[in-house]
Amino acid sequence: MSRETAFSMDTSSILFGPGVTRELGEHVRQRGVTRVLLVTDRQLVASAAVATACASLRAAGVSLEIFDGVVVEPTDVSLTEAIEAARAGGYAGYVAVGGGSTIDTTKVAALYARYPAPLRTYVNPPIGAGQPVPGPLPPIFAVPTTAGTGSETTGVAIFDDLTLHAKTGIAHRALRPVLGLLDPDHTRSQPPLVAACSGLDVVCHALESLTALPYHQRVAPEHPGMRPSYQGANPISDVWSAHAITLATRYLLRAIEDPSDDEARAAMLQASAFAGIGFGNAGVHLAHGMSYPVSGMVRSFHAPGYPTARPLVPHGMSVILNAPAVFRFTAPADPERHLRAAALLGADTRGAAPEDAGELIATTLIALIRRIGLPNGLAALGYGEADLDALVAGTLPQHRVTRLSPRPASADDLRQLFRQSLRLW
Repeated sequence: MSRETAFSMDTSSILFGPGVTRELGEHVRQRGVTRVLLVTDRQLVASAAVATACASLRAAGVSLEIFDGVVVEPTDVSLTEAIEAARAGGYAGYVAVGGGSTIDTTKVAALYARYPAPLRTYVNPPIGAGQPVPGPLPPIFAVPTTAGTGSETTGVAIFDDLTLHAKTGIAHRALRPVLGLLDPDHTRSQPPLVAACSGLDVVCHALESLTALPYHQRVAPEHPGMRPSYQGANPISDVWSAHAITLATRYLLRAIEDPSDDEARAAMLQASAFAGIGFGNAGVHLAHGMSYPVSGMVRSFHAPGYPTARPLVPHGMSVILNAPAVFRFTAPADPERHLRAAALLGADTRGAAPEDAGELIATTLIALIRRIGLPNGLAALGYGEADLDALVAGTLPQHRVTRLSPRPASADDLRQLFRQSLRLW
C-alpha cells in the first residue's frame, strides 16, 4: 500500500473581536440567505448572545425561527429533534449560538435536512456506515459562547449514541461553518467548571494534533475524495496547535480563576479556534478516543455547573483525565515532538533525555488538573477495575481517532491506560 504524499488546509473563515455578533446579519445577508434557523439551548435562548444575534439578523432583513432544544453533550435523540425542526422549515441557512454542543447539533441538522437518511448513514465507521456527505450544505454561521471545542472551525460533529453508551460522530469537510464569529463578550457567563473543561479540551486538542501520526505515514486514499478530514500531523496544523498550547499555558488559569479578566477570556477563545484549525486538519488520537466511552458510560456522576439533570461527564474532563497516561504511552514513538509539546506546556525540558518526554507532559498535566480542582482520575467519576473491559470495548471502534495515535494501541494497551487513569495522584 502506498503512503500519503499530500495534505490539505481547510478551515472556516473567522471574525474575532468584542461585539462582532452585531455584524452577523450583514454576513448572512451577503451570502444571499434571507431565512435561517437559529439553533441554541434553553439556558441561552434568553441570553444577550441570542438577543444580539436575532437583532442583527432582523436588521439585515433576515427572517428567523429559533430551535432551543440543544442539550449539553448531544444525543441521537436530541439530534433527531433538531433534524426534524430543520426539515420542517426548509431553511436557506443556519445560525448556531452556543457551545460545541450547539454548533455540532446545527451541523447535523443542516446535513440531514438537506440529505435525508437514517442517522447512522454518515456516522463514522464501524459504528455508522461512513457514507460521504453527498454535496454542499446550506451555509452555517457559528457564534461560540464557550472557549473549548473549536467547532466553529471544523467539519466534525460529536454525539452520544444512547443505544451503544458511547460517543461517535460525523466528520466531513462539508460540515464546516462558513463563518465563525468569535465574540469574547459571550464567554463571561461560563461557570468555572465549564470554563475549565472547555479550556482543557483546547489543551488536549492541540497536544494530540501536534503529536498525531504524521500525515505521510498514513495509507494514501483510493481517490482524493476519500482523503479524511483528520489527516495526521502536518506542517500547517503544527503551527496552529503549537500556538494554541502557548496561549492556553499563559491564559487558561487566569480565565478560570477570574471571569472578569477580559484579556485571558479573549485569548482562550482564540486558542480554542486555533486548536480547532490544528486538530480539524491533523486530528486527535488516544485521549479523545478513550474519552468517548468515559462520557458515554457514565452512571451517576453529575458535573456541577452544567445545566442537565442526566448524569454527565463533560467532554473536556473525560479527555484530560486520560491524557497523562496517553502521553506517557505515545512519547516513545516520537520523543522530539513530545519534548516540544512539554516545553510549550511550560515544563522545564533543559537537559531532558528523549525518554523523559512522556513523563514531563504527564506531570505537567496532573499539576494543572490538581490546580484547577478536577476529580482525581476516572475512579472519582465512578469507574473501577470492573469497568475496564467495557471502556476498552467502547474505545476500539473509534478508528477515526485511534488510528492517528503515533503508537498503535492494542486492547491490552488500552486496558492498561485506563487502569493508570483511575487515579492520577
